Amino acid sequence: MSEETGPGPRLAMKSDSSTPAAPLRGLGAPLRSSEPVCAAPPPSAAVVLLEEAADLLVVHLDFRGALQTCERAWRSLASNDAGTSLEVKCSLCVVGIQALAEMNRWQEVLSWVLQYYQVPEKLPPKVLELCVLLYSKMQEPGAVLGVVSAWLQDPDNQGLPEYRALAELHLQRVLLPLGCLSEAEELVVGSAAFSEEERLDVLQTINKARQQQKHQHSGSEEAQKLNQEGSFSHKFLSLMVLLRRLWDSTVSHLFSMPFRKSLLAALILCLLVVRFDPASPSSLPFLYKLAQLFHRIQEAMFSLYRLPIHD
Repeated sequence: MSEETGPGPRLAMKSDSSTPAAPLRGLGAPLRSSEPVCAAPPPSAAVVLLEEAADLLVVHLDFRGALQTCERAWRSLASNDAGTSLEVKCSLCVVGIQALAEMNRWQEVLSWVLQYYQVPEKLPPKVLELCVLLYSKMQEPGAVLGVVSAWLQDPDNQGLPEYRALAELHLQRVLLPLGCLSEAEELVVGSAAFSEEERLDVLQTINKARQQQKHQHSGSEEAQKLNQEGSFSHKFLSLMVLLRRLWDSTVSHLFSMPFRKSLLAALILCLLVVRFDPASPSSLPFLYKLAQLFHRIQEAMFSLYRLPIHD
């Protein structure tokens, strides 16, 4: 009986029905014509659909058709999963991932895969590796951060031969680019997949990344402080220019008024504020001093107005 395998999307899963599976009766004895020939069982529906999906993907470049064929294969597995190898399921995911990427629907890859495996811990290492490479290439490594972390923390996965490669890929493509240095340190120190020399090398890389992160943080704080100081200076200068223009407008308005009208306006203001009686004899010295003060203010303002203005 031939074993059904599917290591890649282009693998043709065929069974040779002409090869006898029954052993010979006795050493060197010829096979009797009356004995039935036991042929290998026909491939399952999932294997046939896998071959069809790979052909649509690679030969016909029908990416939508390849994705739909993979989904049909998964539905057939849901109804009859007996005898289907893990490699066939993994190959269906590989073909589906490639089809989604070719259609520029790479954002749907992770959710599409998880709908068949339900939990991240059950993902095949090859499928998880493709997801990490795809999302890191598209500058979205954060999308797989939780999925890969959950897979690496599962005790059943820590004994797999692919564990070390995935842990290293997670460090280089996800944790370090995202700046998750504490998580990277915990992974290296708590994992038995790394040798002591490899652990020291990775920890040195993490320390360098931490120093660069601190340097960038301090540089951004200094730049922010300089921007704030520059913004304050600009606002202060704008306020001074506004006050100068307001002062010039007030001076020009006062100079445009006749002297008597200005004096009358000042007198009315004093009447309203001080509330004294201008008809009283005691108010005459005050009115005389007020007139002299107004003359002096007018002369001082006129001399200031003639000064050149530099904006």
